[in-house]
Amino acid sequence: MPTRVLIVEDEPEFMRRFSSAVLNDGSLSLVAAVNTGQAGLAMLDLQVPDVLLVDLGLPDMNGVALIAHAARHHPACDILVVTMFADDDHVVSSIEAGASGYLLKDASAERIVASIHELRAGGAPISPGIARRVLARFRAKAEATVSVPVTMPSVDAQADVSPLTPRESELLRMIAKGFTFETIGTLLDISPHTVVAHVKKIYRKLSVHSRSEAVYEAGQLGLL
Repeated sequence: MPTRVLIVEDEPEFMRRFSSAVLNDGSLSLVAAVNTGQAGLAMLDLQVPDVLLVDLGLPDMNGVALIAHAARHHPACDILVVTMFADDDHVVSSIEAGASGYLLKDASAERIVASIHELRAGGAPISPGIARRVLARFRAKAEATVSVPVTMPSVDAQADVSPLTPRESELLRMIAKGFTFETIGTLLDISPHTVVAHVKKIYRKLSVHSRSEAVYEAGQLGLL
């Protein structure tokens, strides 16, 4: 069954480009392409897509509100932001609202299509410049935390309070080592679909939306 994509974009040129990218890929289907946030809300609830591709600068509402609505009411829907905004506030607020991917509008049609497939495989596509900015932000938080003395719980205590199952913990350690989902599936002798299912459970338990966030949060909780 093709991956169903809903596009919410108010600029005609970009809407045409994004729509063509989806229509030209046989494994994708276009649910609709609308140019306002309200129309996006209506389509989201009428024909729930697998992937929401959304701009942030919509004429009638902040795209972040649309992301939050999709994440709250349709958690199985993956959300990909494609925008001109590259500042920290927009990036962080989008991720916190529920976006799993963040691309800038200079991304090629091929990159956008590849990112949609990556999202459905459990990945978190992010433009390189944005990824660098997010990592720098996490690094700054980590450095600030290091200066505060803390008492770490024992290994046994960590195991007792861990929200992850032993298999999820094992899989997360492989993610932290940079293994691909395909490699993890081979090493654990499970299918890629099972790997993705585990990854989504890990993301949900840790309240994160990407590999980097999961590894960072798990590190902060002493789960790695």
